[in-house]
Amino acid sequence: MLSFPLINDTSRKILHIDMDAFFASVEVRDNPALKGKPVVIAKSPLQTGGRGVVSTCSYEARSFGIHSAMSAQEAYEKCPQAVFIPGNYEKYTAVSKQVQEIFLRYTDQVERASIDEAYLDVTENKIHSSSAIKIAKLIQHDIFVELNLTCSAGVSYNKFLAKIASDYQKPHGLTVIMPEDAKTFLAELPVGKFHGVGKATLPKLNDMGIMTGKDLQEADPLVLAERFGVYGWELYLKANGIHQSQVKSTRERKSVSKERTYGKLLYFQDDVKGELDKLSEKVSDVLKKYDLKGHVITIKLRYSDFSTFTKRTTKSENIWEKEALSETARQIFEEIDFDEKRGVRLLGLTVSDFGPIEASLDIQ
Repeated sequence: MLSFPLINDTSRKILHIDMDAFFASVEVRDNPALKGKPVVIAKSPLQTGGRGVVSTCSYEARSFGIHSAMSAQEAYEKCPQAVFIPGNYEKYTAVSKQVQEIFLRYTDQVERASIDEAYLDVTENKIHSSSAIKIAKLIQHDIFVELNLTCSAGVSYNKFLAKIASDYQKPHGLTVIMPEDAKTFLAELPVGKFHGVGKATLPKLNDMGIMTGKDLQEADPLVLAERFGVYGWELYLKANGIHQSQVKSTRERKSVSKERTYGKLLYFQDDVKGELDKLSEKVSDVLKKYDLKGHVITIKLRYSDFSTFTKRTTKSENIWEKEALSETARQIFEEIDFDEKRGVRLLGLTVSDFGPIEASLDIQ
């Protein structure tokens, strides 16, 4: 096996803060009668005819096997006594901003990964502390005392390790991975615990005899790269505690888009509109995840002969809800001189020109 020195920068002090069952915890905080009960953030399937998806749930609900992205119907079947609560995204966004303000007391180097988690680089910080562990504890204390919520914290020298650490002792945990302990810590982890190894990749790794971090550490990086491309090489580096990605405090998205290519061409307007509805839901999910709204909406349409058309509209107000996106996308499509004979090969939907989120939405 080819061998060469691996350069590892262990000079940074990185935190990953992950709010514990965030949406559900906010609901329990605001309604103490829910404490100790299995709380599921989703509309009750009894009211929706079985439709809907779980956003998140309390740890009591998780003990029944319920988890995010599960259908609300399946959650109900696993735990009929669960309390189903429609999500209140306005409230969760407001609380998320309060959490962000706490982070900024300690460092400006904050990269939000989603509404309920963030990376912080505290190598240099506003309280002039040399201890990242101290800062993590202070943040946990502030969030608990001021917001009556808990979070889990991971402390290490890079983002990958900090992320794994924060997930290691949930809820309200604090896990530290020191540079000298990183390879040993990773060696003992099931490979499925590596952030980024999903349902598609895990069985492929297992088929190669790779079950743990140790197996990854001992694997031939060239074989991994041949099998998985750049991702295989990155996995090898991560298993050896190496991850060079920096905390980006000013990451700015210019647009959010989704598109789909169809093996079976779309010839009817109703079919196209139905697919635009699906794309609208996917785009809305991303916008909500990153707290974004936009007022320029663009659809892309490609026919079977590969001729491609785009058409956009500018709304007077920023939008992010799937219903508003769907309605707008349909309106744009209706303005296109649609040629049913050619059939649609590809559809795309893009939202751009972002503005700040207004605290006036209640996403149910």
